Amino acid sequence: MPQRFVDDMVTGVAPGMPERFFDRFMFNLHRGDATAPSIILGIGLYPPRDVADGFVVLVTETEQRNLRFATEMSALRDPTTVGALSWQVVEPSREWRIELSANPTGAELDVTWTARTPAWLGEVKVANSGEAPTAFEHLFQSGHYRGVLRVDGREHDIAGWYGQRDRSRGVRTMTGGQGLHIWCQAQFPDRCIGFLLVETRGHERMLLEGAVLHTSGELDDIVDVRHDLTFAEGDLRGGRIEVHTVGGAAYLVDADASARGGYLAGAGYGGHHGRPRGRDHVEHDVYPLDGTVTPRMLDSALTDRLTAFTWAGVAGSGIFEFALTRSSSYTYRPTLV
Repeated sequence: MPQRFVDDMVTGVAPGMPERFFDRFMFNLHRGDATAPSIILGIGLYPPRDVADGFVVLVTETEQRNLRFATEMSALRDPTTVGALSWQVVEPSREWRIELSANPTGAELDVTWTARTPAWLGEVKVANSGEAPTAFEHLFQSGHYRGVLRVDGREHDIAGWYGQRDRSRGVRTMTGGQGLHIWCQAQFPDRCIGFLLVETRGHERMLLEGAVLHTSGELDDIVDVRHDLTFAEGDLRGGRIEVHTVGGAAYLVDADASARGGYLAGAGYGGHHGRPRGRDHVEHDVYPLDGTVTPRMLDSALTDRLTAFTWAGVAGSGIFEFALTRSSSYTYRPTLV
């Protein structure tokens, strides 16, 4: 496991750097009661390809507004600004500033994210049949926001809103064979339950990583996760997860994912990241949240759903990222019985 992660983005090509190398960050921003609006945004840098790209996903009560942008890294005047999005590492592992200028989503922000828990840091290694192996560092950390968010000119008081940051750096080529993917970040007042779970189409565990991150500074690694989830048209409605840690703690968490939106096809996750698009490329579209858009009809089933969680009578909120394979040979199977 890596012992240290450098927060600053990698902007140059180093000797021996793989052609598929990337450095990416993602932040989400949402209320503690899991109600709209919410935002997911991110930046990816691909130095060997001379590509920088990013995205913003705004989810309101009625629609999901998507912004995707890309340019050539060599054309950047400032390596901390890509398109409408700019960032600053104010204090490594502790504080970031993020600014989003006027753009087609109607969302603008000038916010500071401050850590409320330690970071979990691991390394994902997966052998891929016929492909280069996946090997990337992975970090996530829970925090709070302060600053200004405007949506369609209306200003929101975001003091205390939750935000999970996610960093990954290396080579990621995980393709084929996956049945179920879950990246869960359940925020509670004094802790965050965070993990990544991947199962094969044969219902075997491919990957499990994560920890319960406490605001007191404790980090308790997760060793087992079981689930009983409900899906409709490949879209998560809710369910229950059971999480066990190295420290012997057991968490039985209920999840209400009935709100729609968070479809990461709108963020370019359907294989578009890192592709050369020339300079100053911008795309924008809108998904109505009336049931007419589902993961099955998009070019990626991956979804970051704003979810209301309940654990031991304590209310929480967070992001439940999920994807079911669209292979006809796969049927979801619960492991919590």
